Amino acid sequence: MDNIYLSPSFYKLVFSFACLVLDCSKLNINQRNYLLLTLLILIWGSSFLLINRSLLSFSPEQVVGYRLLIGSFVMIFIAFLNGKSLPGSLLPWLHFIIFAVIGNILPFLLIAKGQLSISSGMAGLLMAIMPLVTLILAHFFIPNDKLNRYKIIGFVLGISGVIFILGPTLNNNNNTVFGVLLVLAAACSYAVNTIFATRLPSYDPLVASSGVLIVASVISFLIWPDIFYLNLVDISLISGLSILLLGIFPTAIAMVIYFNIVNSAGATFLSNINYLIPVVAFFLGALVLGESIFWHNLLALLLIISGIVISRFRF
Repeated sequence: MDNIYLSPSFYKLVFSFACLVLDCSKLNINQRNYLLLTLLILIWGSSFLLINRSLLSFSPEQVVGYRLLIGSFVMIFIAFLNGKSLPGSLLPWLHFIIFAVIGNILPFLLIAKGQLSISSGMAGLLMAIMPLVTLILAHFFIPNDKLNRYKIIGFVLGISGVIFILGPTLNNNNNTVFGVLLVLAAACSYAVNTIFATRLPSYDPLVASSGVLIVASVISFLIWPDIFYLNLVDISLISGLSILLLGIFPTAIAMVIYFNIVNSAGATFLSNINYLIPVVAFFLGALVLGESIFWHNLLALLLIISGIVISRFRF
């Protein structure tokens, strides 16, 4: 399975798609937005697979630290190319610390530790609960964003999907309840981060992304100084390449695409990713890593995505 990362045909496919995205001059704005949305779904959907391969040679703490470090260098470079500079006052950096911990270090670590005992596809599936948790938090912390019957029904469906996952894991050695709970905690952390993002001042997307990743990488290396020590002989090529790709694409490049879509098409259009990222993650795990597909996982996927769809209904 590892050869899929190294074969010339794989690189040719990625390169061709990247060229198509970058050459947007021949596309109208609507086509461009859908193309970027597809690219974002593929990048974020593949992150769980890349974490799985990185964990072959790196500890969860190392996966977190190095993906943040690589991502911060990429974002600084992108910000520099766009003539952006980091804030000179203290307040933005205090906000960046909140986003770094709740939106990066904590969920990254929980997902990586969770994937030590559950499959990459299941991790991606569980993360789909995040927008439904956000609905509940928004009811209490965001004015004029109260629960309605559709949001409640959607949340109940989503929780039902989680129950369908949790039940069989009690007798499955490859998918432990603890791993499931860790990934669910990561989803909740992302939801809390989303609420904070609506309550704190807004910043330039490139500046904020760069600042948050810089702070997150510094904190991770301060709390886990041992991750500096690597035995290069023990690192497989596939793990090294996976963590490099994880830092460049899902951690950094995806942020640029994310804000590009928000600015061009709006947050409602972007919300379509919530339906498809778990699908991509789930089936990539099956196709690339040979992870098993069980009927209860498919039912859980259907319930969670249905919950997201129904929660967006309007009166």
